[in-house]
Amino acid sequence: MKQYRIGIIGATGMVGQRFILLLQNHPWFHIQLLAASASSAGKKYSEAVGNRWAFDCPIPQDVASMTVMDAEADKEKIAEQVDFVFCAVNMKKDEIRAMEESYARLEVPVVSNNSACRGLEDVPMIIPELNASHMEVIPTQRRRLGTKRGFIAVKPNCSIQSYVPALTPLRDFGLEKVSVCTYQAISGAGKTFRTWPEMVDNVIPYIGGEDEKSENEPLKIWGHVENGVIVNAEKPIISAQCLRVATSDGHMAAVSVSFSKKPSREEILARWANFETEAQRLCLPNAPKPFLQYFEDPSRPQTRLDRDFQGGYGVSIGRLREDKLFDYRFVCLSHNTVRGAAGGGILTAELLCANGWI
Repeated sequence: MKQYRIGIIGATGMVGQRFILLLQNHPWFHIQLLAASASSAGKKYSEAVGNRWAFDCPIPQDVASMTVMDAEADKEKIAEQVDFVFCAVNMKKDEIRAMEESYARLEVPVVSNNSACRGLEDVPMIIPELNASHMEVIPTQRRRLGTKRGFIAVKPNCSIQSYVPALTPLRDFGLEKVSVCTYQAISGAGKTFRTWPEMVDNVIPYIGGEDEKSENEPLKIWGHVENGVIVNAEKPIISAQCLRVATSDGHMAAVSVSFSKKPSREEILARWANFETEAQRLCLPNAPKPFLQYFEDPSRPQTRLDRDFQGGYGVSIGRLREDKLFDYRFVCLSHNTVRGAAGGGILTAELLCANGWI
């Protein structure tokens, strides 16, 4: 496979740091450069991050000494040195969209962790195992942007990455209504217990914008491409509540679901056990095999025990049982900064490269 030179825009934040760790020894991708805000530009990466490094392991040596570039002022220089970039910046949404589109117009493909472009009908929002066909809208986006090579692809919100993969193999039973409550780790806010001691022994019942993302983004994932754009699915109706809980990593979801054609419990378990994906068929480097695992033990999945399933790229499910208001309920878990953030971006980039879009 071709070797790709990549840049990480927003490299000093927690997701940028996770990109760095996950890309160590990647068989296709080589970190060519790091970029961040003007306040970090010109510094060695280790100096720019300082005591904000969020992980127990040290900063990789080959990255620690790299000089951080200015994500805004150095765009043209960055564009000359990379095959594509990962973007994980902390800015206002309109500023993020402007930045990502400016990179795309410099003919740099952008694989984004941010939400600014997720709602655009010609921007593929990809979970590689679920909706790889949405790559087909890239030509439409390129016409809008006036590019030949540049485009933006985005990763969905971390809150949906556990329960949407669990529901997708069941769609042909007719998903009608879904009620979900997510219990989301503090790393989803870019925090650790050291930097956010107020979260110790605490639960916060509100995460700005998460309920809406959890209710709306699955409908785009389950949508279809028509006339060069993505048309969202009309069903199911989703009601979501998202809570911040005192755990370091791992988003858990408690799901209740109703079907138009209620399957048996055995049918649901068979769908989960036999779910094969495009990412697996393409043998992408980080494609989990299997993608889904189910626990009969009613005390699983547990955040600390199971978030690292398949290196954090897999999804764990448990407690499938009938529900008095809905047809069934179950619990599921994914690693929010691997599957739900940087790792999901890397897997999306692998999919795009394997299909010739990058």
